Amino acid sequence: MQRKRIWGWYFFDWASQPYNTLLITFIFAPYVKELIGDGAQAQAAWGFGIGLAGVCIALLAPILGAISDVSGNRLRWIWLFSVMYVVGSAALWWAAPGDFHLVRTLTFFAIGMIGMEFATIFTNSMLPDLGSRDEVGKISGSGWAFGYLGGLIALILMLALFQESATTGKTMIGIDPIMGLDPALREGTRAVGPLTAIWYAVFMIPFFLWVRDPKVAKAPKGAVRAALKGLGRTIATLPKHRSRFAYLGSSMFYRDGLNGMYVFGGIYASGVLGWSITQIGIFAIISIIFGAIFAWLGGRADAKFGPKPVITVSILVLTFVAVSIVLISRESVYLVPIAEGSALPDILFYAIGATIGAAGGVLQAASRTMMVRQADPERMTEAFGLYALAGKATSFIAPLSIGVATALTQSQQLGVSPLIVLFLIGLVLLRWVHPEGETIAPEAEDRAAWPAT
Repeated sequence: MQRKRIWGWYFFDWASQPYNTLLITFIFAPYVKELIGDGAQAQAAWGFGIGLAGVCIALLAPILGAISDVSGNRLRWIWLFSVMYVVGSAALWWAAPGDFHLVRTLTFFAIGMIGMEFATIFTNSMLPDLGSRDEVGKISGSGWAFGYLGGLIALILMLALFQESATTGKTMIGIDPIMGLDPALREGTRAVGPLTAIWYAVFMIPFFLWVRDPKVAKAPKGAVRAALKGLGRTIATLPKHRSRFAYLGSSMFYRDGLNGMYVFGGIYASGVLGWSITQIGIFAIISIIFGAIFAWLGGRADAKFGPKPVITVSILVLTFVAVSIVLISRESVYLVPIAEGSALPDILFYAIGATIGAAGGVLQAASRTMMVRQADPERMTEAFGLYALAGKATSFIAPLSIGVATALTQSQQLGVSPLIVLFLIGLVLLRWVHPEGETIAPEAEDRAAWPAT
């Protein structure tokens, strides 16, 4: 039964990954850029929209987590946010050429994104129930790898059978979009919304059949008030738990940098390198394959060495990638001019895609393992609510700073430079994170490693 429960938990990653893969990064975001026309304007608009959704998630995530810990039964919350996921993604079908409404599109996109993020809080909080302290790293890595595999299959189906080229009207394998979808109205590409919704609804069935929440007791009277009071106490005393406090701060910045890469990867490749839908699709497939492989390997490394060294190496790799993105264009590579028509930028950007997928998969899997180590076992959902707050409290920084930098410089290359700073801040703060987290008393931590106050 426990093995089936673990597999049911894996299926949430499988079911939810297409929102990130198809909508946030590789299919829908470049399509929005195409509808708007100007790459810099699209990057700025997308940044502002994603940033505002992140603010909503940051404000509500810890409150919902605290309420769940007191009231129990996380599954009913997952049901609620699953409905938001499905409705928000399915409604993207109406982002049609000639009738494109940016505010309406971003509103539905935000509804689906908020549903996905909140459902993730509650499923992540179940991780400690699936295995021992030494096993959760491997379980987390395997789940993330399984999710990447689901995203890869959904992406291949989308590219091969649905998404048409704006010029030829054919999919990547040279056929018309299936099911009689009209390429002139971009119905194949717009089908990414309903496909994402259907994928989630179907593959969440194993999750709801096999995963059972041990906290099913009826909520006591005054549970909401008690939860909010407990959350306030947790936040007020957070600085006393120095390792936990430092980790939330560190992850706040490096996850924002990683999300910035995911959100703007497709738009950047389309605008700076002039990539076609097919090239972006190949880039995505390479990224996801490496993500799945290295998330699985990273889970093994996490189990052997612990999550902190795994996170550190991943941040260093992604910092190098962020620098490389700024220094690669059609005209030059690492400030060295190249011949017109050279394929070198394309080759290097494919390599960058593989590296982002590999390091990003490892980083995200190890990060939720580290949160388990830092959290109070009795308030795990609240802890992951704070983890979501940490991921979203500054989630506006990457998209909004990219939007502002792009608008000011009118350069997509210079526009993504804030990502470098975010990774470096996260790396510095990681220094004060204790590998064993809050299993030791705060006063017993190595105070020499913490700045004097």
